Amino acid sequence: SDPGSVEGMAKDPVATAASNNPLLKTLTAAVQQAGLVDTLNSAENLTVFAPTDDAFAAIPKKKLNALLKDKAALTQVLTHHVIGERLSPDMLAGDHETLAKDTLTVEGSGEDFTIGDATVVCGNVQTANATVYVVDQVLMPQM
Repeated sequence: SDPGSVEGMAKDPVATAASNNPLLKTLTAAVQQAGLVDTLNSAENLTVFAPTDDAFAAIPKKKLNALLKDKAALTQVLTHHVIGERLSPDMLAGDHETLAKDTLTVEGSGEDFTIGDATVVCGNVQTANATVYVVDQVLMPQM
């Protein structure tokens, strides 16, 4: 099966799985830039809110380029998308502590979830060590 497909993603740890998904190229580049590949791949259980390329494209280019050059800020933004446990859809709604040590509030139920203005467009994608929810906006921490 294709490593970028949902089935293919299930076999790989999360950063590797994301790197094979054609919708997550910017996220993959950002994770590499921040030096988080090993952190994400070696963690035992994670929930990752994965912004699509279109989500990153919605950030003004100047701001995105500045973010990609600032490793500390980039790390904070990326870890704000990661929760240190696997959350199934029935556990997703509520407040969760992120790896950035702040809180993400998820609202909704069933297959319809939002985090602030962001919407989960594809949820409950399993990788070897994480459950991934693809989101249509980059989730910005309060910095």
